[in-house]
Amino acid sequence: MPGARLEVEVLKSAIKQMLKALDYIHTECKLVHTDIKADNIMQELNDTAVLEKFVQDELEKPSPRKIIGDRVVYPSRLFDPPQQFGRALLCDFGSAVQGEEERNHNAQPEIYRSPEVMLMVDWSYPADIWNLGVMVNLVTFEGDLLFTGQHPTLGRYITRAHLAEIIGLLGPPPQDLVQRGVRGPEFFDEDGKWKVDDVEIHQRTLEESECYLEGKEKAKFLKFIRSMLQWRPEDRKTALALLEDPWLNS
Repeated sequence: MPGARLEVEVLKSAIKQMLKALDYIHTECKLVHTDIKADNIMQELNDTAVLEKFVQDELEKPSPRKIIGDRVVYPSRLFDPPQQFGRALLCDFGSAVQGEEERNHNAQPEIYRSPEVMLMVDWSYPADIWNLGVMVNLVTFEGDLLFTGQHPTLGRYITRAHLAEIIGLLGPPPQDLVQRGVRGPEFFDEDGKWKVDDVEIHQRTLEESECYLEGKEKAKFLKFIRSMLQWRPEDRKTALALLEDPWLNS
């Protein structure tokens, strides 16, 4: 797709289908997916014309290739932007867990990790909502990372660096959430203040992070994202409630 982002209407359709999937697995199956990322969302392609053109292009101008041992290796050839998409399907339940059981173990892809998972607060279904909110904003739509968790000197993902990025975007976490976390004292003092010396807090806003939409559309979209990106898991909307969101249905 142009600009490596989905068009707004395609995005809304995909989000609705993801929320329907989450509502089903949360309420009917009592499962937390824990691994929502682009790799685990399959997008059905209804526009077969792009497949036919792909084949024709390959026949007219074959892709370069090289032989390594007994294998033939080809570079990727891109499809043209399709005119019609089908269903978006949530797949790969290999990391799913029972949602009714209390747990605080590590989970989720690093950059999608929810605050309760990082702080080792007991977590469940709302972790998926955070995961989807981050993915929608930074991969599906903007094509850029909202959080990286990259430590400024170590050059790799570190939980405290990720928490600092969230604080910079959402402000400090509620004291009660920190107190519920096994790892809370590792990052915050008794007054709830950030006590990590090697990672600074850099303030920014969601408005600055979103540069594709404008006006009322942008305001509605950011309100939708904020309803998912809440520090407290209990403050996030459920998948069913999110399906009624004004931006999603505009």
